[in-house]
Amino acid sequence: MTIGLAGAAGSLCRYAVATVVTSDASGFPWSTFWVNVVGSALIGFILILLLEKFPRARLARPLIVTGFLGGFTTFSTYVVDADLLVRNGDVVMATLYIVASLVVGMAAVVAGIVLARVIVRLEHRLNEQME
Repeated sequence: MTIGLAGAAGSLCRYAVATVVTSDASGFPWSTFWVNVVGSALIGFILILLLEKFPRARLARPLIVTGFLGGFTTFSTYVVDADLLVRNGDVVMATLYIVASLVVGMAAVVAGIVLARVIVRLEHRLNEQME
């Protein structure tokens, strides 16, 4: 139940982003794009921090990543947005959206992972120097 509530909170945050970042039906779906990119970066970052810094926080992973960020990011809206672009006759924009979402989303996960690992390593070095 708690994971479902976290998912609902993530979905509400996604909705809030969609109300702020708008685009018309024939334009690039920026809100879904940015939600998925930011969510991907956060998933990479938080998973590494939880696994390497807080390995005993086993419930945090499903709560934050599966629940909140799973509700925040949206594969279904991504597909619907691409379909709407195709139906509006903008196949080039749909293709650009599909490819950009995948490439930038994957890059965001990697960036989140790298950033988290840098932070963990820096903390380890600082702790070693202070000992």
